[in-house]
Amino acid sequence: MSADTVWTGILQLATVVLILALLYRPLGDWIARVYTSAKDWRVERGFYRLVGVDPASDQTWQAYTRGVLAFSLAGVLFVYALQRLQAVLPYSLGLPAVPEGLAFNTAVSFVTNTNWQSYSPEITMGYTVQLAGLAVQNFVSAAVGIAVAVALVRGFARRGSSTIGNFWVDLARGITRLLLPLALIAAVALLAAGVIQNFNGFIDVHTITGGTQVLPGGPVASQEAIKELGTNGGGFFNANSAHPFENPTPWSNVLEILLLLAIPFAMPRAFGKMVGDDRQGYAILTVMASLAILSVAAVSWLESRGLGTAPQLAGSAMEGKEQRFGILGSTLFAGATTLTSTGAVNSMHDSYTALGGMVPMVNMMLGEVAPGGVGSGLYGMLVLAVIAVFVGGLLVGRTPEYLGKKIGPTEIKLASLYILVTPILVLVGTALSFAVPGIRDDVESVSILNPGVHGLSEVLYAFTSAANNNGSAFAGLTANTPWLNTALGVAMLLGRFLPIVLVLALAGSLAAQERTPATVGTLPTHRPQFVGLLAVVAVVITALTYFPVLTLGPLAEGLV
Repeated sequence: MSADTVWTGILQLATVVLILALLYRPLGDWIARVYTSAKDWRVERGFYRLVGVDPASDQTWQAYTRGVLAFSLAGVLFVYALQRLQAVLPYSLGLPAVPEGLAFNTAVSFVTNTNWQSYSPEITMGYTVQLAGLAVQNFVSAAVGIAVAVALVRGFARRGSSTIGNFWVDLARGITRLLLPLALIAAVALLAAGVIQNFNGFIDVHTITGGTQVLPGGPVASQEAIKELGTNGGGFFNANSAHPFENPTPWSNVLEILLLLAIPFAMPRAFGKMVGDDRQGYAILTVMASLAILSVAAVSWLESRGLGTAPQLAGSAMEGKEQRFGILGSTLFAGATTLTSTGAVNSMHDSYTALGGMVPMVNMMLGEVAPGGVGSGLYGMLVLAVIAVFVGGLLVGRTPEYLGKKIGPTEIKLASLYILVTPILVLVGTALSFAVPGIRDDVESVSILNPGVHGLSEVLYAFTSAANNNGSAFAGLTANTPWLNTALGVAMLLGRFLPIVLVLALAGSLAAQERTPATVGTLPTHRPQFVGLLAVVAVVITALTYFPVLTLGPLAEGLV
């Protein structure tokens, strides 16, 4: 790479880090106020009357869970129905109804904040489905994730309580006070950066060579804003954030990276404020930031080296990357989108070098906790913190405690089940794709673009992305088949809601406890020792779980 390219990449990374640092305190403090305020806005009170909820009444963890599941089920049914009725809806652009299997997969995908897309959006979804179905779910699925994280934080903060908050209040406040205002600002900024926003449909234009090309339009900036801000990731166009209508310039690229990182990196500050100890937030932030920097550095270095015959002959590993972003602008986006649960892409991860493409996969395998999706990143890291203090307790020979709450058998069982859910879904789904003869034949002949070990990596990446609710893809896999639509849909559902149920049960167990006074034997959870322990726990759990299958896929491909 040229020196100018390197300095441009460094400048982009420095800009992202600086702005995130400036946003950390004000945005985190605002998030904490949103969920601790005693006042309801007028529009929120109207929503409570509509759904028949008393905002002053808190819920047990069981009632909170029922609210999350019922609301999400209604969302799946609504988005599915919109797709099946598309042909008779206004602004359908003449597009037919979405087939049943694909409609199921897409409905589940957007409700679970995954936004996996087994289709080309601009030739599959009309404006009504895009706006009333997909864009709405971009808001509400993100708000659900934040609500669950806040409920877990209340579990640590409350003493002897049988309740963890009110789901409907947390949902409404997350949308009205956080996501909508920020999305409006972001949409205006994206418009200024050159992202399109119109209802033009398909337009025939004449090219300079005398040919004709059909250009799609659409309300892109408004959907792009919440797509990144809510760590959703579903693109308005098939090329996602590599499309010039979605992401036209290097600086719109930086803006989109900032949007998908802003709330997840501010959540530790809100956590510290709500538990009454800012140091706890800084400890969680340090672990998140350290893992993120290491990941981005690794994928950038591997792609810059361009290991492989074709990249070395070409002079760099630019296959699948946009010239306007370059290698470092692409790897920064790839790292950020897989470290969060966003799934948006500005380059094709399938075209990365074998080891470079493994890094985004490992980011998701970490559980997307550095910093993770909106809400899900924080509650995932707090579950790992519970595991870390348990390990620390074993080392010093005493009952482990975290924020004054004892980590007993119930808490450690719930945390252990949490960290087992996604690996089971990933490994079982990948195994079935190759172990069952009929399914294997379909996967190998229809879905896999590149046979051999890279084909295994494509399928492994798909199930990793689905089970972790990321939504990005290697892009060399044809996933619009009966098996993958169904299997990935199930992985998305279980990968989203089983962990949520376990987190809310953990929140209820913690909230019911009284606070245990700290003693000389209490492990301090704000010091460098705990930060290091938590980082090691996050990495070791991933390494021990996924290393065998990684050796069969990307490692085998990259080391030959």
